[in-house]
Amino acid sequence: MDDVSQPSYWSAIYQANDAGWDKGCCAPPIARLLREGFLPKGAELAVVGCGRGHEAFEAARLGFKVTAIDFAPEAVAAVKAGAESQRLGLTAVEADVFNMASRWPQGFDAIVEHTCLCAIDPSRRTEYMRAVAGALKPNGLLLGLFYAHNRPDGPPYRIDMDEAKTIFYPKFDFTRLCIAADSFENRAGFELEFIARRRA
Repeated sequence: MDDVSQPSYWSAIYQANDAGWDKGCCAPPIARLLREGFLPKGAELAVVGCGRGHEAFEAARLGFKVTAIDFAPEAVAAVKAGAESQRLGLTAVEADVFNMASRWPQGFDAIVEHTCLCAIDPSRRTEYMRAVAGALKPNGLLLGLFYAHNRPDGPPYRIDMDEAKTIFYPKFDFTRLCIAADSFENRAGFELEFIARRRA
């Protein structure tokens, strides 16, 4: 397995302009989730594994207080440039998601992820669950998209509903976990839309 746990792996992809997952805009299911109203305007929200920042930009446009997090410097630079050009107020930070709890001990109201889990080494999924739980306030929300594609390889590494429930059960309750109805065409049927609440 390539070392997806190192920033250099992802930096090489950005430097080669080979980020095939990047559609140039926020994923439609996430844009819809952010508009559903279960998060109050002004809520403190982190976007993890933010890439070039399309979900972070969408959240900032909707009035959330956004921290965009990625450990690839090229991604963070792109977010800063995009936020400046769009005149969006957000914070972009180069950081490892596994260290979020110590970096932001006050916790976020919500964390948004767009297949961040599916980009990490599958052996670290329980560690990831603990990291995002530790960076959320009690009753905070984790929401976004997992990728349940039908390929054996990765990244992105697939996850199905049963595995998601098993991994997150120790600290989260899912209030929604279903196939997204409005994915990009080439991802239709493979994206798991979810909302999970961290137990107090």
